[in-house]
Amino acid sequence: MKHLKLELIGMTCASCANNIDRVLQHTQGVKEASVNLANDTAMLTYDESLVSIDTIISNIESIGYEAKVPNQMTSLTLKVDGMSCATCVGNVDRATRKLEGVADVNVNLVSEKMMITFDQNQLTLSKIKKAVHDAGYEARLEDKEETTLDPDVLKMQQAKKRVMIAASISAVMMTLMVIHMFFITIPYYQIIISVMGAPVVFYLGYKVHRGSFYSLKSGHPNMDVLVSLGSLPPYFIGLLGIFLPIQTFIEMATTIMTFHLIGKYLEARAKGKASLAIKKLAGLSVKTANVEIDGDIIEVLTTELSIGDIMVIKPGEKIPTDGKIVEGTTFIDESIATGESMPVDKTLGDAVIGATINGHGLIKVEVTKIGKDTFLQQMIVLMETYQGSKVPIQAFADKVTGYFVPAILVVTVLTFASILLFPDFHESILNTFSFLPWIIIGQTPLTSAFITATAVLVIACPCALGLGTPTALMVGSGIGAEQGILIRQGEAIQTLKDIKAIAFDKTGTLTMGKPVVTDMVGHDDQLLFLAATLESASEHILAKAMIEKAAQENIKLGQVKDFTAIPGRGVLGHIDDKLVMIGNERFMTEENIKLDYKNEIDNLQQQAKTAMYVAVDRLVIGAIAMSDTIKTESKEVIKTLNRMGIKTIMITGDNEQTAAAIAAQAGLSDWVSGVLPDGKVDVLKKLQEKEGLVAMVGDGINDAPALKKSNVGIAIGTGTDIAIEAADITLVNGQLDAILKAVELSRQTFKKIKQNYFWAWFYNAIMIPFAMLGLLHPMLGAAAMSLSSLNVIYNSLRLKRVNLLKHLEVSYEA
Repeated sequence: MKHLKLELIGMTCASCANNIDRVLQHTQGVKEASVNLANDTAMLTYDESLVSIDTIISNIESIGYEAKVPNQMTSLTLKVDGMSCATCVGNVDRATRKLEGVADVNVNLVSEKMMITFDQNQLTLSKIKKAVHDAGYEARLEDKEETTLDPDVLKMQQAKKRVMIAASISAVMMTLMVIHMFFITIPYYQIIISVMGAPVVFYLGYKVHRGSFYSLKSGHPNMDVLVSLGSLPPYFIGLLGIFLPIQTFIEMATTIMTFHLIGKYLEARAKGKASLAIKKLAGLSVKTANVEIDGDIIEVLTTELSIGDIMVIKPGEKIPTDGKIVEGTTFIDESIATGESMPVDKTLGDAVIGATINGHGLIKVEVTKIGKDTFLQQMIVLMETYQGSKVPIQAFADKVTGYFVPAILVVTVLTFASILLFPDFHESILNTFSFLPWIIIGQTPLTSAFITATAVLVIACPCALGLGTPTALMVGSGIGAEQGILIRQGEAIQTLKDIKAIAFDKTGTLTMGKPVVTDMVGHDDQLLFLAATLESASEHILAKAMIEKAAQENIKLGQVKDFTAIPGRGVLGHIDDKLVMIGNERFMTEENIKLDYKNEIDNLQQQAKTAMYVAVDRLVIGAIAMSDTIKTESKEVIKTLNRMGIKTIMITGDNEQTAAAIAAQAGLSDWVSGVLPDGKVDVLKKLQEKEGLVAMVGDGINDAPALKKSNVGIAIGTGTDIAIEAADITLVNGQLDAILKAVELSRQTFKKIKQNYFWAWFYNAIMIPFAMLGLLHPMLGAAAMSLSSLNVIYNSLRLKRVNLLKHLEVSYEA
């Protein structure tokens, strides 16, 4: 299965998105498809053995839309050595221009530089350099800054250009109309405005009419049909005014198209603001890196890095890509990943994240991840996936929008017929509201019917319905990313707000995740030596605590043979021909070993300490107790969640006494103790039966099955250690208060989605009947239609004002 992102061209409303979604869902080999109206993209999962990208694109084009794999047009300035005359310039130009993916080349002999614009998906810098080399010259990177041409910026520039032309022509036409109507008669007025209006209606409105034609051809009309019917018939009827003494509507047709273009331009600008988060992340990437090779420092493009390369990062520089420190110590600003402003202490062996900022120390970092595997790229992909996902509430809206345009067309025909059949009734309504300045009394029924029907067409707005969810998800994902909250699916947003209980894994989630040895019970001098030696063969977190304690005591460890780990119980192995066993009470009981020191161990467990029996040749010689301290914020966060009406439950493998002590310290509502790693799923099933919707918070790696089973899986970790794939939501910084932020973000985002749908429906419910009664001029209708979409987008942008920690602040005040 392959994942694919496509850029879509020609979508104007929710009906368009539904049409494309329908085609993709019926394409053999496409498993999943999600069309996003807000950013004009489609995210697909497909089987490349059953369907090709060309076939997918062809199917989309067959219904009148354009689709393409996003290009990454980049401009680079290269210094070209060896050029001496105009012929050299031509040689370099021809050598590079013929490369696939090159959009433009400009070679300058005087400065000995070449500006080249190319698609990074098709061409690499190394291939450009080779082409120049093969032509007999040498090219090298001149500047470090690449200028990436943002497709959204280009789209806005084009839309702005269309608007400026249309608005200029419409302004002149309206001026001429006022002069012609109220001051002096302009000769050949009808011909003049016909010529002036044609470029606006036909050339600038070409994409609208093209989309209209193909949507009708596919049998699923969209908003383009409404705009086309609101502009083409008035224009053609207006042409008849040149030959017949009838009212002209060309000014109206031109103004309607102009307002539509203005609305689309403002909408593109607003969408750009909503999608700033991804652009901001993408802009954080570092273009070049200093790599150490045989003692020399060489500057290379970040895209040319390989795993294992050693990067040299000076104080204040950004780290080019993910890696681990192999030399030096420093503090690193990881705020772009975690949302935390405090720098993090880093030393030998610690993982670092690309695009974070090195503090005061010079460090050498070994590259561990490149390209799409880096943390930054994973964040971008995750946000794109989330923004393209659908919330369950959206399903109803999508279904309705599929019938919206056909219904408007039917209403328009009925309105037109009603005015012709009952002219007196409609005239009486107009007389009642004659105080409105745009109401014209005394028109012929045919003229009145035509103007009213046009108003109905252009006032209807399915766009607002289609933008309600994706714009809110766009803004919400950006806010989340800034706070270190990564959300995979839109469904999680709808579910999390209704969560009744949150189940917490203990170690590393509620606690620091790093236990230390606190007590040793027994009189055997070799207790710590045997325990630490045996545990040196284990990767368990408790084993590391014993090994660290032995190191502090300057105890030299021995050799282990026949080491065996028994999950949820303990470990055993041979040391100096002795059978050594370390484990919990269950392990010793199952092995029929007498539990000496049980009273002492019970007392330790009542203090929330984990005690492990140590047995030699099946006789207990003592026990070692460890404690994992509660995170500083755990108690306050748990208290806040309880106050919010969310039940808090801890799932742990500890015994009942230890679990009860930790639960009391943290203030948890409940706990489940003695749970083996593979038993968490069963516990969650029972909790879901009892409580309803349950979220699970774990480290994202060991708790993967439980995270998948829960209604909302929340992975909590730090940096590159998090397992993004395992959870619906990932809290990057490892702080528990991020759970409160996630819950509040869920509630506020869903609140905006509901508000957007309310205003979209309210607008259509009020304005369409208003237009049907003849109380709305088509020009005003076109303007109002544009404003309704903008209202939805800017309402979503108001999410940025939300305080995600307001519940915690209330708790602190209390």
